[in-house]
Amino acid sequence: MDAAELVSVASERAEELPGAARENPFGPDWDVYKVRGRVFLLIPLDGTGRVTLKSHPDDAVALRETFADIAPGYHMNKKHWITLTPGPTLESGLVTELVTESYLLVVEKLPRAVRPVDPETFGRSPV
Repeated sequence: MDAAELVSVASERAEELPGAARENPFGPDWDVYKVRGRVFLLIPLDGTGRVTLKSHPDDAVALRETFADIAPGYHMNKKHWITLTPGPTLESGLVTELVTESYLLVVEKLPRAVRPVDPETFGRSPV
C-alpha cells in the first residue's frame, strides 16, 4: 500500500463513522479525526503517508510484531497508539479495521448519553 492509498483508505473510513469530525487543531498540516471531541486518528499532510491511531495495548504489541509497517505511535503514547506507514504488509481491509477499532476505543470511554453508537454492537451483523 502506497502513501496516498493509506491516507485515502484511513480518512474515507473515518469520514463514514457516526459522529466523526475532521478538524485541524494543529494547523493545516494535520488532519485530526475526533468523535465527540476525542481524537482517534491523526494524519500529517506531509506526504509521508503516516497514519496514527489508538490501539488496545495488547493489540498494539501484537500488531507491531506481526506487521513491519506498524510502529509505536509517532509522537504519541507508545502503549496506546500505533503508526501505520506505507508498505507491503498493509492491506485496505486491515487499515479500515484498525481505524474502526480506534474509533470504538474512544467511543467506549465516552459517557453513554453522548455515544453516537453502542461500541458493543456497532458493525456486527445480527446472529
